[in-house]
Amino acid sequence: MILRFDNATLNVHPNRFLAGQVAGNAAAAAVRNALEKKKRVRMVFAAAPSQNETLAALVTAPGVDWMRVIAFHMDEYIGLPANAPQRFTRYLRDRIFSKLPFAEIHLLNGIDPEKLCKEYSEKLAAAPIDVVCLGIGENGHIAFNDPPIADFNDPKLVKIVDLDEACRQQQVNDGCFSALDGVPKRAVSLTIPALMRGECLICTVPGKRKHNAVRTAMEQPVSPSCPASILRTHPNCTLFIDQECWRDET
Repeated sequence: MILRFDNATLNVHPNRFLAGQVAGNAAAAAVRNALEKKKRVRMVFAAAPSQNETLAALVTAPGVDWMRVIAFHMDEYIGLPANAPQRFTRYLRDRIFSKLPFAEIHLLNGIDPEKLCKEYSEKLAAAPIDVVCLGIGENGHIAFNDPPIADFNDPKLVKIVDLDEACRQQQVNDGCFSALDGVPKRAVSLTIPALMRGECLICTVPGKRKHNAVRTAMEQPVSPSCPASILRTHPNCTLFIDQECWRDET
């Protein structure tokens, strides 16, 4: 089932595997298309269980010259040890960065968050972003732009953010942490304008716990109270969800 909400296209699939598979293939197609037009392609990746199937499909997609692709990722906790299994750098290394021969990989690593934000912003601003693979949080966030701090006109590309409790609880719900007390309260995140700079947005959102967020993002007014609603204003954004997430109740 394919639906349209303003500029956004919503693809509803029978299960999360198919949603992720199609999303990964769509991301690969977007990269191939961009590579036909330029020497290097720049790509941003989310790190979350919602991206498992998408990244798996992307890794096996044929015909992509990954040696011409520059990789970024969109957020990272502050305060976790470098070897913590919950770090997003580790997730992406395990799922995709160690599996493909990227031209460059820029990680959100560093002991000085302020310096990291400045340096990463400079790298992002150096050239256009071609493809962004992202998800939507249970509270409607994109990256770590939670409703209390989401800013559609943020002047920054990367910043330090405070994570709201709903966001932190999702990390427990996802099985990344055993209890809320273990989830960091701060992170470094790409801002909403940074994500919206992408030429093509591929958004994968499986599971019933994302139902309210996706319905609100697609059907209610575009507002920072549901940060993901801004996706409807992007000229090239496709969402891939499963039937359990959408649950058409009409």
